[in-house]
Amino acid sequence: MLVYTSPDLPMVGHLKNILESFDIPCTIRKQFSSAAVGEIPPVECWPELWVVDSRQVERAKKIVKEALNPQIGHLSQWECPDCNELLDGQFTACWKCGTERT
Repeated sequence: MLVYTSPDLPMVGHLKNILESFDIPCTIRKQFSSAAVGEIPPVECWPELWVVDSRQVERAKKIVKEALNPQIGHLSQWECPDCNELLDGQFTACWKCGTERT
C-alpha cells in the first residue's frame, strides 16, 4: 500500500529507513522513473514508498507524518534561572553560564 510519494528520492529513502527502524517492511517503487519525464506527467514519475503489510499502513502513515512535521515534539523556549538568558528548547544547558535546564 502506498504511504508517501515525492519528487525528492533522498527523502523517500530517508522515510523508508525510518519505517524500517520501526520494523515496518517497505519498498520504494518508481525510483528510476525520472527518465520518463516528458513522455508521461512528472507526478507519475515520482518515487513512491510502499508498505508491504497492509495492516501496518495506518501506523506507517502516522510515523511518516510525524517525521515530516518538525513541530511535533518541539520543545518551547526556556529561561535560564541563573542568568535569565532566553534559550531555544533543544538546549539542555545554558550556553552563557552552563546551568542545566530543570
